[in-house]
Amino acid sequence: MDRSIGQFRAHPWHGVPLGDRAPEQVTCYIEITPSETVKYELDKATGLLMLDRPQRFSNFCPTLYGLLPRTYCGTSVAELSAERTGRTAIEGDHDPLDVCVLTERPVSHGDILLQAIPIGGLRMIDGNEADDKVVAVLLGDSAYGSFREIADCPRPLLSRLVHYFETYKYAPGAHERPCEVTHVYGREEAYDVIRRAQADYRAQFLTGQPA
Repeated sequence: MDRSIGQFRAHPWHGVPLGDRAPEQVTCYIEITPSETVKYELDKATGLLMLDRPQRFSNFCPTLYGLLPRTYCGTSVAELSAERTGRTAIEGDHDPLDVCVLTERPVSHGDILLQAIPIGGLRMIDGNEADDKVVAVLLGDSAYGSFREIADCPRPLLSRLVHYFETYKYAPGAHERPCEVTHVYGREEAYDVIRRAQADYRAQFLTGQPA
């Protein structure tokens, strides 16, 4: 028997299933927490969590933040973004679909997996790229776990999320902000985005592989 089987960690993007109940319940890989003063990001080549950069300013992401395994923002995700925004030059950002997870419990570090319930999302345009953020709640969370629709989310928290993503790449003195949140959308549209990101992943990475 090959004793090496099972001794190696799964790649968080490619080696972890999104889950049999997706898009209603999804596995999330968390990269950063609200307490981080630096931005961590998954190194796509190795599957290790790397330090990307210090947080640029004093604002921090108000939720757990990470990605949905085996998703990809490609043609299908970009087509929906273009349709909803009326912009014709949109393309996918060629990364996994991002997710923000609400929980009342402090989580001390990233590089973890958790189960969450999508309730909506933010349609963000970064330059000319679709960079949607799914908003979800931690499964079983005592404060947010009963939320099933984006309208259940407190408006001030949504406003903080929108502000964070519209400003986290903004350089003081610049004439334009590179990121714009054009829409806050509900659960059913979040499901559509997730399914499209799954289809984009299959087209990008699994075409020609045996079923």
